[in-house]
Amino acid sequence: MIVDRLKRAESYFEQHPSFGKAFEFLRRKDLSGLSPGRHEVDGDRIYAIISKGPGRNRIQAMLEAHRKYIDIQYVISGIDEMGWKSLADCGLTSREYDKDKDVVFFKDAPVEWVKVRAGSFAVFFPQDAHAPLVGDGEIHKAVVKVAVE
Repeated sequence: MIVDRLKRAESYFEQHPSFGKAFEFLRRKDLSGLSPGRHEVDGDRIYAIISKGPGRNRIQAMLEAHRKYIDIQYVISGIDEMGWKSLADCGLTSREYDKDKDVVFFKDAPVEWVKVRAGSFAVFFPQDAHAPLVGDGEIHKAVVKVAVE
C-alpha cells in the first residue's frame, strides 16, 4: 500500500509502466465534474470509476482484494478512511473470488486504518486487502484500475 499526495505521484511511476497514464487521468482539470461511473483511459488496461456518496462506518466496510488490477484510489473531496490488511494474513472469505468483477471479500478486520484526504491517493496492489469508503459525510473519489500485466 502507498498513500501520498497527488502532487508527488511521479515518485511512484517506476512501480508500474502504466502509472504515468493513470496519474495523468487523475490530474484532469475536469475530474471533479465527471459523471459517476466508468471512464475509459486505455481500454481494459486502465480505466477509472468515479463515485460520490455517503461514507460508511468501519463495521460496514468489508476488506476486498483484486487479482487482475491495482487500485489507485484518489479522493476528490471528503475524507476516506481506508482499512488495510495484508492479503497473506486474510483467511475468512466472505464471498469467493468473482473473476468477472475481479474481487474477493473477507470477513477479516483491517489491522490498520489511514485517513486519505482530498488531494491524496492510496495505491492497493493485489497483495493489499482494503476496506474503502469509510467516513462521515460525502466521499467523492476516483478509482483508477490498472491491469497488473
